[in-house]
Amino acid sequence: MQDVAGPDMPRKSLLFNGFALLWGSLFGIFLANAPVMACPTTCHCIEKNGLTVVQCMSRNLEKIPSDLPRDTVVLLLASNHITHIPNHAFKELHYLQELDLSNNDIETVDVGAFQGVSDSLLVLDLSNNRIQSVPKEAFARLRAKISLSNNPWHCECMLQEVLRELRLDPETVNEVVCHTAVQEEYAGKPVIQVLDSGINFCNFHHKTTDVAMFVTMFGWFTMVIAYVIYYVRHNQEDARRHLEYLKSLPSSSQISKDFDTISTVL
Repeated sequence: MQDVAGPDMPRKSLLFNGFALLWGSLFGIFLANAPVMACPTTCHCIEKNGLTVVQCMSRNLEKIPSDLPRDTVVLLLASNHITHIPNHAFKELHYLQELDLSNNDIETVDVGAFQGVSDSLLVLDLSNNRIQSVPKEAFARLRAKISLSNNPWHCECMLQEVLRELRLDPETVNEVVCHTAVQEEYAGKPVIQVLDSGINFCNFHHKTTDVAMFVTMFGWFTMVIAYVIYYVRHNQEDARRHLEYLKSLPSSSQISKDFDTISTVL
């Protein structure tokens, strides 16, 4: 019995090992191609040095694709017509290191736009857009080198506080220019140059707020004084009328004389 079964065992073992090897190879090919299969139809996905690069440049996109591969490391969205970066736009891209959104029409950036990638992102390009201001919280915890050049920035306190927390690209930092400002004299000048000169936009903001509060308080004070004057004058007029009415009434002595006259006649 042992002699008959012995020769078949190596064949079965060899067949099983071959099947396992084939299955493993097919499974490995499937995993390797998974990011490409998950690529948005409007983009082109490639694997470069083991990293997934998603190219969506110049595709006339009006919004950020939502079906991006989760293992995306480089995302190129430049030269489209994107106008808005919504909350959690990249929340599933935990491996994202480079994000290029330059040369779009971006005007607004939501507070939670970069939530989910703040720890991994190394490069962020928002240059050549239409951004005038961004909420301070939008770039919270970002460690990336950021390019904000060639946007129509409005230079005021919020922008100053935003820039204070960022690591700006040194090659384009002088191209972050005040398009408008709380003080017109700074329009057209690089933001960093203005801030380095000792200008504090938050001081202008506080002064403007103080003036507004003073004007408001003065208005309320004027209204209160006007009401008091009106109230006093109105009461004086009523008092004068009441006094004249009392004077027009006959006195008690006159009533007594009239009564005596009537009695005499009777």
